[in-house]
Amino acid sequence: MSVYTTLTLKEVQDFAAPYGLEVIDLIPIQGGIQNTNYFLVCEDQSQYVLTVFEEMDEHGAGEIVPVLEHLGQQGLAVPVPLKHSGQAIHFIKQKPAQIAPRLMGKHPMPASVAQVEAIAVAQAKMHVALQDFPLERAQYRNHQYWRQVSREIKPTLNAADTALLNELLGLYDAMTAVYPDRPKGFIHSDLFRDNTLFEGEQLKGILDFYELNKDELLFDIAITLNDFCTEYPDVHLDEEKALAFLTAYQTVRPLTEDEKACLELYLAMAAGRFWMMRLQVAQKNAAEGRTGDDILQKNPLEMRNMLIERLKFVNG
Repeated sequence: MSVYTTLTLKEVQDFAAPYGLEVIDLIPIQGGIQNTNYFLVCEDQSQYVLTVFEEMDEHGAGEIVPVLEHLGQQGLAVPVPLKHSGQAIHFIKQKPAQIAPRLMGKHPMPASVAQVEAIAVAQAKMHVALQDFPLERAQYRNHQYWRQVSREIKPTLNAADTALLNELLGLYDAMTAVYPDRPKGFIHSDLFRDNTLFEGEQLKGILDFYELNKDELLFDIAITLNDFCTEYPDVHLDEEKALAFLTAYQTVRPLTEDEKACLELYLAMAAGRFWMMRLQVAQKNAAEGRTGDDILQKNPLEMRNMLIERLKFVNG
C-alpha cells in the first residue's frame, strides 16, 4: 500500500516483539491506495507484512481476521494474520495494525490463460465458502455505497462524462429489473492482478481483503475478469482469456441464466465503479495534501476508457 504512516525500525521491533518476531529490516511497500504496508525481514530470514489501517478502526480491521482464518481452513492461499494475547489487531502510533506472513510470488503481468483459470477457480471457491459466513460488517462498500460515490462525484464531471455515467446507470437500472436472479454473498471486491501472487502458473496468494462486502457475486466476477483479461493501456477485452475465466469459474459455481444475461453490462459497471472510486481517491489525496513518491494514485482514465469499450458490447 501507499505509505501514509512513517515508522522507524525501532518502533516496528517493539511492535513485533510480542509476536515472537525479531525484526532486522523494514521495507516500505509502494502499491495500493488505502492502508500503509511494510515488509518485515526477521533475524531467521522469515518475512512478514505489517499493515497499518489508515481508515478502519480496531473493530473494522478485526472483522476480516475470521474470514481469512476460514478461507485458510478451506485451502485457499490467503495471509492469515498472526495473533498474540489472543488478538490479531494491536496498535502502533495510535492506529490499528496487524502482522501476517508474507506470501511469495509475482503479480501476473500479463496473466496467462492458466493463471486466469486459476484465479477464476479460486474466486468461485471463495464465493461458495463465504456464502453463509456469519459476518455483519460495520460498513459495506457495496453497490449502494458506489452509487452514493457517483452522486458525490457527478457535480465535478464535465458534460460528456456526466452523460456517460448517466447512460451506464440507466442501463443498469433497466436490465437488472428484467433479470433479478443475481445471487449475493461476500465478495473480495478488489481482486485485481496486483492483489494476487503466482509462481509460474500456480496461485500462491490472494491479498487485500479489506474491501470485502456483501454484494452481487457477478460484480466480483466482472472486476476480476476485466483486469485479468486486459492489457493496459489497451482496454480491449481478451476474449480467449475471458472465456477461459468463465469456463473455469463455472466448474465450481455455475452462473444463473440472469447472471449470464447481465455479464456484459456488469463488465461495464465494474469499470464505471472503479472510475468513480479512483476519482474519489484523487480528490481526497488532493484535499489532504497527500503527495510524493510513497503515494500511489491509480489512473481514473484507464477505467473510463474501459467503460466506453465495454459499453460497445452492451449496446451491440
